[in-house]
Amino acid sequence: MRIPLTTLVCAAALVCSAHAYNGQPICSGQTDVVVHLFEWKWADVASECSALAQLGYCAVQVSPPQEHAVLPDPSGGEPPYPWWQRYQPVSYALDSRSGSHQEFVNMVETCNDVGVYIYVDAVIQHMTGGQSGYGSSGSFYDGATEDYPGVPFSANDFHKQQPDECTTSSGDIENYGDAQQVRFCRLVGLRDLRTGADYVREKVVGFLNSMVDIGVAGFRVDACKHTLPEDLEHFYTNMHDLPTRWFPAGSRPYVFQEVIYVGGDEPIRPEHYTHIGRVTEFRYSANIGNIFRGWDGQQLSYLENYGEGWGFMDGMDAVVFIDNHDNQRGHGPGGDSVLTYKDDRLYKMATAFELAWPYGQPRVMSSFAFDNTEAGPPSDGNGNTYDVECFNGEWVCEHRWRQIENMVGFHNAALGTGMSHWRTISDNAIAFGREGRAFIVINNEGHEVSADFETGMPDGEYCDVISCDGPTPPCNSCGSVTVSGGNAHITVPNDSDPVVAIHV
Repeated sequence: MRIPLTTLVCAAALVCSAHAYNGQPICSGQTDVVVHLFEWKWADVASECSALAQLGYCAVQVSPPQEHAVLPDPSGGEPPYPWWQRYQPVSYALDSRSGSHQEFVNMVETCNDVGVYIYVDAVIQHMTGGQSGYGSSGSFYDGATEDYPGVPFSANDFHKQQPDECTTSSGDIENYGDAQQVRFCRLVGLRDLRTGADYVREKVVGFLNSMVDIGVAGFRVDACKHTLPEDLEHFYTNMHDLPTRWFPAGSRPYVFQEVIYVGGDEPIRPEHYTHIGRVTEFRYSANIGNIFRGWDGQQLSYLENYGEGWGFMDGMDAVVFIDNHDNQRGHGPGGDSVLTYKDDRLYKMATAFELAWPYGQPRVMSSFAFDNTEAGPPSDGNGNTYDVECFNGEWVCEHRWRQIENMVGFHNAALGTGMSHWRTISDNAIAFGREGRAFIVINNEGHEVSADFETGMPDGEYCDVISCDGPTPPCNSCGSVTVSGGNAHITVPNDSDPVVAIHV
């Protein structure tokens, strides 16, 4: 595995096209782990960044910051103020239910100052659905007439039902096997921007640069399979360099792109986008749920070549995750196999594997609790989001679970090394190391597993980071592992945390 670079630098000895690739993660130090603080307010993100820095997180993915639709009574009978109203832009003003423009600026500056960077979820492919109303910053909009004076956009700025654009009778995507429909028709009725038009490009680039200039280090770009790669490349190429207040001169914003693909005959695939940035690897999430659940004949021993060996994209192109804000709700691929915080035992095991395994850039989910899959974040009757209070029954904060936050340190200690010392103990119990930097045993059998292991680790005593607060002794009453001659006897119980993990 190659070590991710913090910036893209075209040295004199290399031939580079100007700003053609934006897929190098922007991180401070030896880390590349992203946490998605889904629907957190900017003030709460700012307050969390100091702790995230101590834990070793690279960056925070934040929810879309632009002005969005406000839906107290959605037409489909969903609960008021659903989570997805954030994905219906009204204008590019940085004023959302997460906070004001100034609160956004304060968050970016606070987090950058402690070396935790902000990756914005950028919704630049579409605007709202067909309804009309007022956005989170007070701007009027009319989706039926495609009128968005807050930008401004008007009807000419959207794809139309015509032979060279959208060819369906409904104006919506009807067949995902037809690439033209996917890229020129509406996604579930959302007004589809004409991203190849100069004026639209100018507005989108201006929106992205307004955030880059504040200090945003990168973007998760929403719904990329619905946009031509050349349009996205135009946006990325025309972004400003990152501010030298926090980043080396010439540093480029990082981009990772949502391209949903889990195999089959769909004509639009992740590899169509990897030349301009990283891409979310949905096959990773969909398959790992089956493996840890033991569905479809899957078992942990099959993880030995997880990644490219399973037909996934190159690890240097991939962003990987156990779940995301869509598929934890049953939206998107994976279905019931997707592991979420509701499957806490399996979820902790799978996340331990994600952070231990040398494939892709890992992203950790941090959710709010939900029963209704359309429900928005914890809020009052007017849709005002409550302050985050982890573990209060409303904010789940998986990234703060000991078994997950400590594995960030494991990941960082092993970053840049390959897998070593693989051991298949049984069908559903495995162990592997990271070239003398770290070692993990995962037990998904129905009983305790105990064995002698060749770890490759330096001799000494190590604290198990799954059961302990840190990696170094004294371990007190939590688990410890003694390595002698590179070998260790390790027992992994069949309890709520059936993993043992150690690192230097």
